[in-house]
Amino acid sequence: MSVQRVQQFLAEHAPEATVTVLEKSTATVAEAAEAFEVESGQIAKTLSFRVNDEVVLLVMAGTARIDNKKYKQLFGVKARMLASDEVETLTGYPPGGVCPFAAADAVKVYCDHSLKSYDEVLPAGGSVNSGVRIAPARLASITGADWIDVTR
Repeated sequence: MSVQRVQQFLAEHAPEATVTVLEKSTATVAEAAEAFEVESGQIAKTLSFRVNDEVVLLVMAGTARIDNKKYKQLFGVKARMLASDEVETLTGYPPGGVCPFAAADAVKVYCDHSLKSYDEVLPAGGSVNSGVRIAPARLASITGADWIDVTR
């Protein structure tokens, strides 16, 4: 069902982009890079965090890591990811399939500058075996994401 929600979102907001569903898992950066035959950095991993009482999704290059100092400076709190049993309830997507498309209404999406190193990135498509090829600027545009710098 999550993949269908992403497909509907893309049909409305970015008809040039489509969800590719594979037979193998793409739940981790390494699995997705191998499955889609791209560099690990092109995998746009979407991490879910709790910032005070809000849930935020941070989309970053697959090889990027959170810089705790930058994160705290921007959000005012220590980086705290959602517990795995909260992820689907709060984001609408299962762990390994979290993506910035058609995110739950209360969720704010941010794109990290690390994505700008690539012409095309691959965020998940709503499941643990899917992805969407899209330009970083287009990704930010259709998801209403703000550009931030919280990685090293």
